[in-house]
Amino acid sequence: MSHIDLHSPVPAVPADDCLSALRATAWLSGVPDSTLGRLAGHAVLHRVPAGSMLFEQAETASFAQLLLAGSVELLGVRGKDETRIELVHPVDLLLPAAVLTRQPYLLRGRVLDEAHLLMIQAETFRRAVTEDLALCLAVLAGQAAQFRRQVKQAKNVRLRSAEERVGCYLLRLHGTTPQQLPTRLPLNKRQIAAELGMTRETFSRTLGAVARHGLRLDGDILVIDDEAAARARFSLDPLIDGAETIQPLATKGTEG
Repeated sequence: MSHIDLHSPVPAVPADDCLSALRATAWLSGVPDSTLGRLAGHAVLHRVPAGSMLFEQAETASFAQLLLAGSVELLGVRGKDETRIELVHPVDLLLPAAVLTRQPYLLRGRVLDEAHLLMIQAETFRRAVTEDLALCLAVLAGQAAQFRRQVKQAKNVRLRSAEERVGCYLLRLHGTTPQQLPTRLPLNKRQIAAELGMTRETFSRTLGAVARHGLRLDGDILVIDDEAAARARFSLDPLIDGAETIQPLATKGTEG
């Protein structure tokens, strides 16, 4: 497993490419172009292969890392043991609290699917957040969404049985798949089990119980034998299962 050394020199990338990536980020649309340009001038783009370590616990951030594509696991580590805390999808900042407070990372960051990252020098990022209200509100909204995801995850694990977690996960997955396409597992079973706060063995056993309520897997394809029975048994809750989007507050003078 490789480790990305973020302290070593990185290949130069045209600032225009970094600026285009920032402009394409929807929740930064309210940030002035001058601020985005300043960030882009102190940023680099990285494409990082799956399995690479982005940072370790206790490291101090040198960059604010914006995930543009792929996925990154955030892992709690104790000795040789690790547990997944969150799987981050684009477009999102990776543990911005550590960057903003100059505190050590509380988690390990590891690339699950090849990641495209925009890395902004930490000091430049902090200064821009203090000087630009729109950027500050965008980062605040991002952290609010991250907090709400963590609360929903905690509720899912603590308030639901293993069977309910698996059933609701499969129904959510079905609901996000276009009707004309088969519903395919996006991760392997070990990774899904980690996301649901259980072991791979528990996940496999639980699939048998879930199948009695109309949901089963054929390889990595979800088969729904009785959707009405499945929805009656596994009730989706928007305060647990609803998606979280980053929605910055409007700055004064830009409200509609």
